[in-house]
Amino acid sequence: MKCPFCAELDNKVIDSRLSKDGNVIRRRRECIGCSRRFTTYEQIEEIPVVIIKKDGRREVFSRDKVRSGIQKACEKRDISMNVIEDFLDELERDLRETGEKEIPAHVVGEKIMTKLHEIDDIAYVRFASVYREFKDVNDFVLELKKLLSK
Repeated sequence: MKCPFCAELDNKVIDSRLSKDGNVIRRRRECIGCSRRFTTYEQIEEIPVVIIKKDGRREVFSRDKVRSGIQKACEKRDISMNVIEDFLDELERDLRETGEKEIPAHVVGEKIMTKLHEIDDIAYVRFASVYREFKDVNDFVLELKKLLSK
């Protein structure tokens, strides 16, 4: 690590600490050349997950975009933001653990649908109506029948 003051490459680590969430290591360093101290941060370089859309376009996974869709489905339901954030953490972890760099959108959509079905049936149906692009009331009724038969 190059000293930001004198550009010396030789330094020593004085102190190391984990961040609150445990994803970053903070290191206090002292330059051997000028004896000044500076701080560095280390974190894992994450390879972005790319989503393959229905039309073949590729888009980097957006937690915010998924959060927005889930919040709309859960609107006026008794579902806390903590539940939604935990769900997003789990979804993101699942996507990264597949080891795939590119994941089809339908895989992500089905994971969301499965989890929403566990959390709240109304939120599930709301999300399904947009995700599955219901054309008319019959599509809606068919989805409700599937839900009720489970």
